[in-house]
Amino acid sequence: MPPRLHRLLLAGFSRLPAPVRRRLVRWGSPSYTVGAICRIERADGRVLLIEQRYRRRWGLPGGLLARGERADDAVRREVREEVGLEIELIGEPLVVVDPAPRRVDVVFRAVPQSNAGLDDLEPCSPEIASVRWFRPDDLPDLQPETAGALSVLDAAGAASAPDAAGHGRPPAH
Repeated sequence: MPPRLHRLLLAGFSRLPAPVRRRLVRWGSPSYTVGAICRIERADGRVLLIEQRYRRRWGLPGGLLARGERADDAVRREVREEVGLEIELIGEPLVVVDPAPRRVDVVFRAVPQSNAGLDDLEPCSPEIASVRWFRPDDLPDLQPETAGALSVLDAAGAASAPDAAGHGRPPAH
């Protein structure tokens, strides 16, 4: 598009009422699903993974955001619904955009709020087949988005093990 025409179109666009501009942007933008997933680590460094009945590989707990829901609220809700665990989020989340399936994942790191009953976690949702803690150096076959999320967390240095009190430590440099 020629620069002059581009400027004219932008000038006209800027004069439109805000609701009309938003509708035009949404109409012309690709739609993505937005999910929140969470790497939950316990004090011994093990990571919680779930096996969903409709997927073949293991994944991180989480799911899609409801309309108007905040990502941090969504991941807490999903973890509670899937495995009955209350969590404390650690640090800032990372965002992974996967353009092929048009998916955005907000990736959190967390620790359990309590150490009680961690070895006895059971699925709380019919969509979850099993729940297990894994050593980070002995992970099973992972769903692609889980492998990507863990890789991003590791690269960001956000995957340091929680301390003895169950709280996250800043990454070692």
